[in-house]
Amino acid sequence: MKTPPPEQLPRLLRNDGRYALDAYDFLYIGLDRAARARHGERGPREQRHVGGGELCEALRDLALERWGKLARQVLGRWGIHRTRDFGEMVFLLVNNGFMSRQESDCIEDFDDVFAFGEAFDDYAIQLDHTGDGSARGG
Repeated sequence: MKTPPPEQLPRLLRNDGRYALDAYDFLYIGLDRAARARHGERGPREQRHVGGGELCEALRDLALERWGKLARQVLGRWGIHRTRDFGEMVFLLVNNGFMSRQESDCIEDFDDVFAFGEAFDDYAIQLDHTGDGSARGG
């Protein structure tokens, strides 16, 4: 399938309407993070495949780093309430030629990777006692 012109992407996402446009920017950042974690910096981008579970975990970690205790609320405002929503976003892009997939990839790979309540509601800030004044999620 030939990749459509990039200017068609915002129209596709607005017409679909399930998720905020910002959610897709977040998805691509998480995808890049997951690919780098798995494959490092090597190889062409199109050959840096990650599975649904790996992507969901990268998106969880990214959300917690960015928003901490507010992560679930931010994702919720974008229409994302469960890991399957990440899969719905990915497969919208796949089915419209903006992303590729391997034969073994399926939407069910995104089902129940983690529970949002456990991942985000139980998040606690832990103080870093190294003396540099930084804090991190835990």
